[in-house]
Amino acid sequence: MHAIRMTCILGAALLASACTTLPKDASMDTGQFLPRTLVVDGTPHNYQVFVPSPAAGGKHPPIILFLHGTGERGSDGEKPTKVGLGPYVRQHMADFPAIVVFAQAPDDRDWMGATAQLAIDELDAASREFHADPKRTYLTGLSMGGYGTWEVALMQPQRFAALVPICGALTPPSDERSLFVTPLAGAADPYATVAQALRDVPIWIFHGAKDDLVPLDDDRKTYAALKAAGADARYTEFPDANHNAWDPAYSQTPELWTWLFAQKRP
Repeated sequence: MHAIRMTCILGAALLASACTTLPKDASMDTGQFLPRTLVVDGTPHNYQVFVPSPAAGGKHPPIILFLHGTGERGSDGEKPTKVGLGPYVRQHMADFPAIVVFAQAPDDRDWMGATAQLAIDELDAASREFHADPKRTYLTGLSMGGYGTWEVALMQPQRFAALVPICGALTPPSDERSLFVTPLAGAADPYATVAQALRDVPIWIFHGAKDDLVPLDDDRKTYAALKAAGADARYTEFPDANHNAWDPAYSQTPELWTWLFAQKRP
């Protein structure tokens, strides 16, 4: 794809003319949220990157790509940090050990095809700029971003050390037929297909038992297929949660973080 890509801080009305990195300040005792912009074919795409403190993240921190839900689409670069993983990171800015890329899908776009590639490109840019550990690259998302987690993982099945899809699915929810995982389109058995493709990637799936937006049965079938394929898969179903399974997953499941940061690509 003939695209011009660059990362830079967004100025008041113009893109800065030079790329900027976080100062190597050993005294920095907390992480920082930094605005970044990726220009693709002349179109700027704003996003945020959380960079941990040197004490928390070390010289080569792990890196997480976070994919938001439908309500955080847009162009401001801010909304993806307000729901899901962002609030948890803000509560733990001093000790959260990973870089987090808060990609943002444009209005009326889902994490499919070119939009999924945009998130990957932003992950690439942050990984280079902040010297992330390529063996500890993680992927998580909620709702529309749960679908996107499967989409991106299937696009780069050898890249991620672990996946954490939350209240997503492989097949369309009944109220939004356009939302699905495009690499699985036409698959006779999408659950077996994804299980074979990702059986070597540790995966922890979360869902609310009372979810009335994304069918709970889809994640149950995905988990069963992963286990049948011999994958290192976990599944947590919150009995009292509706569609919002992300708050209990990120904020009330401390073992998630112990498990996640223990995962490493060979």
